[in-house]
Amino acid sequence: MATTTISHGSYLTSTSSTVMASCTTAVPGMHGYVPFDPNTCNSNYHFYPSFTGNLAFATVFGLSTIAHLIEAIAFRKKFCWVVIMGGAWETGAFIARALGSRDQQEEQFAFWGQLLFILAPLWVNAFVYMTVARMVHFGLADKQIWNIKATKLTVLFVWIDVVCFLVQAGGGGMLSNKDEPNIARIGTKNTSGASLQQWPNEGFNIGDVGGITSHRGRFEDSEILNELMARQVTANFRVLQVRTIYRLIEFGPGLNGDNPLLTKEIYPFALDAFPMSLALIMLNAMHPGLVLRGKDSEFPSLGRAERTAVRRQKKKERQQSRTTNSTRKKSEYIRMEHIG
Repeated sequence: MATTTISHGSYLTSTSSTVMASCTTAVPGMHGYVPFDPNTCNSNYHFYPSFTGNLAFATVFGLSTIAHLIEAIAFRKKFCWVVIMGGAWETGAFIARALGSRDQQEEQFAFWGQLLFILAPLWVNAFVYMTVARMVHFGLADKQIWNIKATKLTVLFVWIDVVCFLVQAGGGGMLSNKDEPNIARIGTKNTSGASLQQWPNEGFNIGDVGGITSHRGRFEDSEILNELMARQVTANFRVLQVRTIYRLIEFGPGLNGDNPLLTKEIYPFALDAFPMSLALIMLNAMHPGLVLRGKDSEFPSLGRAERTAVRRQKKKERQQSRTTNSTRKKSEYIRMEHIG
């Protein structure tokens, strides 16, 4: 048995009118499952979520995240907080999805499971960008590639990642809205964010990794370790691109029950969750801290004494500037008095 829910909305045209949209509230089955239908109010999943599969990925991501936390402390790499955040979001996504598989009428599980699942990879993307930029700074004599300094390069690509984050967050944030036009916009926003994300992936992969592997002389460790690190970064980009391409084509066949990319959970498992777990595990196995050690392994930052000295110097410059301006004004006043 099903009931019809009517929602009211209005918009302005040449003549005022009111539009009434309706959706059907279906009777949930086991664990609250309702088959996917854009016209069904309480259909929160495009597929029947697997408790075992989601729990397995939550475990894998959780263990990898713990390992990243330990490695960040052991290698003293502060920038690793980014990959830890990515792993934590992936873990949270699959915990929510596992819980949601047992209570499919709880919209919060569906909402956060999907939103974190969409956004978590962007943290990992950003971390790989940051790692490669540090490898350029550490391993190349001129500390630049494409005539762009490594410090500026990482800012550029991380900001691109931030834009992707905001675009996809906008799409994911509409998941709680059951209106069909908004559901269609989710696909548009996610596709836009994923396609934008693809370009810096390719650029970094071709330019930076190629430059690093051709300039090994500055690395403190053996060429073999350097080569392994470069290959791991290249493999990470390829793995991340699998996920990106999947998100590009996900909504292509349409937002309906005939689109297997939406209605079969094996696709997000195989083409998103598995590549992302592989990326995190590869970063565990060949951690940037193994190569980025010693001088220039981090971007330069001023110490407390240096920052104090810079502040004092700036203060002196401001005082000198005020003194100069005051002297000039007095001179002008005296000159005007003399002329008068």
